[in-house]
Amino acid sequence: MKLNLRQIEVFRAMMLSGSISGAAKLLYVSQPAVSRLIGYTEQRLGFKLFERIKGRLHPTPEAHRLFEEVTALYQNVQRVNEVADNLSLNREGHIRIACSPNIGQSLMPRAVARFTQLFPEVRVVLHTHIPHVMLQALLTQQVELGVTYMPIPHPSFEMQPLYENRIVAVLPQDHPLADRDQISSRDLQGERFIGYGSDIPFSQLVHRIFGSEENQPSARVEVQQAHVACAMVQAGVGVALVDELTIRGPSWSNIVAIPVAPMVHAPIHAFNLALQPMSRLAQEFVGVLKSLDESKR
Repeated sequence: MKLNLRQIEVFRAMMLSGSISGAAKLLYVSQPAVSRLIGYTEQRLGFKLFERIKGRLHPTPEAHRLFEEVTALYQNVQRVNEVADNLSLNREGHIRIACSPNIGQSLMPRAVARFTQLFPEVRVVLHTHIPHVMLQALLTQQVELGVTYMPIPHPSFEMQPLYENRIVAVLPQDHPLADRDQISSRDLQGERFIGYGSDIPFSQLVHRIFGSEENQPSARVEVQQAHVACAMVQAGVGVALVDELTIRGPSWSNIVAIPVAPMVHAPIHAFNLALQPMSRLAQEFVGVLKSLDESKR
């Protein structure tokens, strides 16, 4: 083994402090001890970690690359310490959840608020991820529960439907169509349209609403998230299709949301590993999500 934990600790202290004296202070050791260990580490590795330029030590490119891995290692160590702290203080536990960015601004704040009222001692860690990153986080058990749009078939996951989540058209308040009870794709033909990237799952729903290729709108602006599309409409850029959970999230002024006909949904699902039983806290959080059921309000 070329590096042991002590060598890694001294190297990290050097990178963080930028000097031998700074590293010595961080570690409560002498400067010669730091210098010797860095020299020994460089000898074991077979390359320089620091070069002296104009009297100061500067990390080499190799040192910067190694520091990326060391940082990841310390993050994992920090997670171990978090678990140890929870056990030693007899806390009830923590739950790690991932959701898509839109849901993080609409559904999740209300769900977390309700959950923390029910379980005030539980720590909630919420990550916002695009779908494929979320699935990777679930597979590697960085998070226990994922909440996102639309079903994502995968043999390793169990999926629970939460909300139907209807698609609505969002328009400026003074738009000629703003007083309609419902809007069809034909009504939106010729409008300044705010669309989504083709790699975004929500884009598939928009494509379905407009049908054939010749009827697909030419997006004046392309965004990645529905709440950004709402902000664009609010600023007067054009019109957009979003889901009703997004429009019920932050308070939007000077825009209206009108149901799309025929009805199309962007269903919300909760995901967890199929062969990994959900913790009691994760089950309780899913229960809170279902109790909110925004689609029925």
